[in-house]
Amino acid sequence: MSAVLEDDLPALRDALGAGILSEVEFRGENTLNLSLDALPKALAFCKDSLGYELLLDISSLDHFGDDPRFEVVYELASLDDTRHLRLKAKVSEDESVPTAIHLWKAADWHEREVWDMMGIPFSDHPNLKRILMWEGYPYFPLRKDFPLAGRPTDMPDVASTGVAPLEGGPFVTAPGMEGGAKREPRARHQE
Repeated sequence: MSAVLEDDLPALRDALGAGILSEVEFRGENTLNLSLDALPKALAFCKDSLGYELLLDISSLDHFGDDPRFEVVYELASLDDTRHLRLKAKVSEDESVPTAIHLWKAADWHEREVWDMMGIPFSDHPNLKRILMWEGYPYFPLRKDFPLAGRPTDMPDVASTGVAPLEGGPFVTAPGMEGGAKREPRARHQE
């Protein structure tokens, strides 16, 4: 861990207090698990007070079967590439995540992709519409309950007008099984 990052963590603890649910250090990377309420303050503090000028990515996880179901993940870095910080917050299906566009313009497309693929809404986003799928598409393809065989579509002039191309493919998933590892896709006929 860099000396600068070692100074950042105590400052974040002081600023966020109980908003930090846990801290993880693994292979020199630091992750703070936050409450959803603490996330906006944490992002603003990282940008304005600690100098994390870059929002590298916003991604999401689907913990299908758990509550809260989703998790958003922010990858932050300093411009000189000496510091990297990961912030995570769990999100229920009925919650939205406050936008970070006012902090980083790069948040625009990242948030739209998370909305489009996972269905996690971002409150106060100025243009929250699909970025990869077409408007009106009723599903969220990266959710674990989205079937690998795809869903039928009547949409003409699209690359695939039948069931999505994974139909009959080598992987299957069992969404009703207990435990995250057992729900992951695996080779067909593998127990």
